[in-house]
Amino acid sequence: MKIDTKKMKTEKQQISGNKTVEVIAPARLHLGFLDMNGSLGRKFGSIGLSLSDIVTHLSVTEASEVTATGPSAQHGEEYDKVILDNLMLDRGVHIKIDKAIPEHAGLGSGTQLSLAVGTAITRLFGKSLTTRELAKFFHRGARSGIGIGTFDYGGFIVDGGRGESTDIPPVITHLPFPEEWRILLIFDDELQGLNGMHESQAFIKLPKMREETSGAMCRSVLMQLLPALYEHDCERFGQSISFVQKTIGDYFGLVQGGRYCCPFMEEILGFLHTSGAPGVGQSSWGPTGFAIFPDETLAFQALRKIREEWAHEKRLGFTLCQGRNTQADIEQYEQSKETKNNTTNHSNLIKEK
Repeated sequence: MKIDTKKMKTEKQQISGNKTVEVIAPARLHLGFLDMNGSLGRKFGSIGLSLSDIVTHLSVTEASEVTATGPSAQHGEEYDKVILDNLMLDRGVHIKIDKAIPEHAGLGSGTQLSLAVGTAITRLFGKSLTTRELAKFFHRGARSGIGIGTFDYGGFIVDGGRGESTDIPPVITHLPFPEEWRILLIFDDELQGLNGMHESQAFIKLPKMREETSGAMCRSVLMQLLPALYEHDCERFGQSISFVQKTIGDYFGLVQGGRYCCPFMEEILGFLHTSGAPGVGQSSWGPTGFAIFPDETLAFQALRKIREEWAHEKRLGFTLCQGRNTQADIEQYEQSKETKNNTTNHSNLIKEK
């Protein structure tokens, strides 16, 4: 008897495609490393912030093969195979990526996509793994735990760096970001931040940071930044952010060619600082820059001015957003014709910002 494999494949897709897991993972700003000295037995230590509006949004369904569509589909398929191999699942899935955080822009695209894919697949097949366990599969968190922390919690995150026995840098502080504050983002479409092998080589080339320099940044975060965030004091919070950014930016300038990677960034951030932003800087290796404002009015006025001032530079883009104080959204449902039966409380998952 001849087996109709084409028919079997079609039937399998129809049968297995009913269950869907959907994930929205937010972008993040990496606001700086605090201790590149390591004399206390731990190194790195990071501060960062979860962002609204800029997200990776995907859905996963079981299928006969491993496939992915949409922006960053190739990476999505790679992460898909990693998680299936680690869980020893001889299964296929289809990943539909509706939105993706821009790659190599300093916004945590790789970490958020990998965690979104890993979370969706484990939920799809009824596996129980923590975000930290998933991060190990994808070799995330080698130096910073900010992206893992923002996926799990949202808000403003401080991680404790790496010690001798650390697998993933632990989140040691998690605070909500004031809803009235605004973040103005600056994009450069012609540049990419360091990544992969180039990033690893850059860390090897960096000299050991002076202990006094690391100590000053840590003191600023503990005694200025965090209390100011708790008390909604944007001026003092911004002063600490700018201090950390200048200090760590000059340190990394040895391998990125200056305090910022974008040739326009210093002038733009200086303009935004005089326009009412107490905190300015570059996220990770860039090229995304940021300016933090105490309210929407000041931020919008600055946005309008900066768009007019830099209208001739088509490579640059500007947008306003808020901090996001909630974890990644995860929803699982059964697809029956055109209806969805939600099995979680994330009823606002698909709402557009």
